[in-house]
Amino acid sequence: MAGKRHASEEILAKLAQADELAAKGKTQREISKALGVSIMTYHRWKKMVNTRGTGRSERPATVVAAEPATEPTAGSALAVGELKRLEVENGRLRRLVTDMLLEKMRLEDELRLCQDAPIGRPGKGK
Repeated sequence: MAGKRHASEEILAKLAQADELAAKGKTQREISKALGVSIMTYHRWKKMVNTRGTGRSERPATVVAAEPATEPTAGSALAVGELKRLEVENGRLRRLVTDMLLEKMRLEDELRLCQDAPIGRPGKGK
């Protein structure tokens, strides 16, 4: 099943509407339903617009101009080093979150087993 394609202007209009709904205290589920898209599409649109350097949903991704090529400088070398450090830290945080989620699932399973176990002595039912 092919997905519906939206124009950049339409995406920006829907994201502006989403910002208004969020300001009114609507949940992401309610926002995505009002926009007529899935929650994942809504998040993908926000990410697409925010990673283009706008910081807000003001310009469509197709309008953002590419930065002119420049020669590497000491400042850009620092930026590359900082980017590498952040990527390594991001990987560590992802592993940490995964470990915590697995531990949470294990504890939930133990709790479920404890709640299903009969209380009291076996064979001494009332």
